[in-house]
Amino acid sequence: MSASFPLTAAEREAVMTFADGDPDENPWVAGKPQQEEIDVVDYDPRWPQRFAQEKARLERALGPYALHIEHVGSTAVPALAAKPIIDIDLLVADPADEAGYIPPLTALGYVHTIREPSWYQHRLLRLDAPQINLHVFAAGSPEHLRHRLFRDWLIAHPEDRQRYVASKRRARQGVNTMADYNRNKQETVRQIYAKIFAALRNSAD
Repeated sequence: MSASFPLTAAEREAVMTFADGDPDENPWVAGKPQQEEIDVVDYDPRWPQRFAQEKARLERALGPYALHIEHVGSTAVPALAAKPIIDIDLLVADPADEAGYIPPLTALGYVHTIREPSWYQHRLLRLDAPQINLHVFAAGSPEHLRHRLFRDWLIAHPEDRQRYVASKRRARQGVNTMADYNRNKQETVRQIYAKIFAALRNSAD
């Protein structure tokens, strides 16, 4: 399997290396999040349309500041059960230039919740209605490329799609924070990434 989109040799190497952020960095912009119910529901065919509608709103609000807007995460994979939250990657020239994109996003109702300069300059903004997690990265970010690879792999490999669903349903049991939910399914995520990376290496040979 080659990537479903072109990768340079440098990008291929970068996506296969997971970087850790600064463990002493406080990512919470307005304090740690409240406990919440973690729900995993059957695939909703309305999710792509919700993304398309939000993409149009983001493009109008951000103009040329938005270099790329893409539907990622489980709601971007047909037939995959997911939390009913649309994940969107927004690529900008410089995520550190928050003054250029945070105010127009705030005007749309987004709340800036996470700032992680040490981890791919990641920012996260959340919208309550509809529920959206907006991830901000720089163009070419390895984490954004991994999001695309993971999504496309699950679309093309139904056996791993079912395996991931089972992992998600187990992961939500007995937890009430997103961090715990993500931690519980991390082993399965890394195992699927190992398959993706092996396929990338084979395609480069």
